[in-house]
Amino acid sequence: MAKKTVHIELKSEDQIELMRAAGLVVAETLAVLRAAVAPGVSTATLDALAEEHIRAAGAIPSFKGYHGYPASICTSVNEQVVHGIPAPEQVLAEGDVISIDCGAELDGWHGDAAVTIPVGQVRPAARRLLSAAEDALWAGIAAAARGARSGRGRLTDISFAVQSTIERAGRYGIVEGYGGHGIGREMHQDPFVLNVGRPGQGPSLVPGVVLAIEPMVTLGRARVRECSDGWTVVTADGSLAAHAEHTMAICADGVWVLTAPDGGRGRLGHLVTARQPAVPAT
Repeated sequence: MAKKTVHIELKSEDQIELMRAAGLVVAETLAVLRAAVAPGVSTATLDALAEEHIRAAGAIPSFKGYHGYPASICTSVNEQVVHGIPAPEQVLAEGDVISIDCGAELDGWHGDAAVTIPVGQVRPAARRLLSAAEDALWAGIAAAARGARSGRGRLTDISFAVQSTIERAGRYGIVEGYGGHGIGREMHQDPFVLNVGRPGQGPSLVPGVVLAIEPMVTLGRARVRECSDGWTVVTADGSLAAHAEHTMAICADGVWVLTAPDGGRGRLGHLVTARQPAVPAT
């Protein structure tokens, strides 16, 4: 069987600027949703709030209508890993965790990010799970930055950093059938970004590469299944899951985390591009 050709669309500096604008819409929307998450709130309420905020910014929800997806965000609660569909009857309770995946299209360019949020007080194991996913995300972005700076970076350096960070954090499951992706004028582009793998393989990490990196981690085994709605992916053993995601661009002088309010400066320091000042969090 012929090997699939991977074509990575490189973005210009001007195009990355446009993607930053879309990324900030996503960042601001997730900040609004984080503040709204509380016991008694339905995932449908969060979806309506997200759509209102995205459209008020002059953008379009990337997910709504995508291959028939019916909502503006994905809301995955507890054992739901990704692609959970918001519903009025799904009401958050104290101790839950909820992953919110949000995409916005602005002037034809997409931004995509996800965060897993504790609902009220959660057990320590759940908080550690959320931290493991978040730390793995930033480790993957840092690996991309270091690889690009050295001129020797390859795509699976990201995968290896994600996997290694999770494995150091504890006995977690790393979901392998889903992962990150290229992004630009389409929400999903080449390449697919695995969350496991050996370093030093795949396409080179060069200026103009823009990726959405998204670790998915479980408190139990890594095996997942898709529900009958054709979208929601859950852990096969019913264990909690966490999902973290940012859209990042490789620039000539560093990386730019397009969906982080500060561009990634707080987590990555000197690895972040100095092309323009970071946008302060609001």
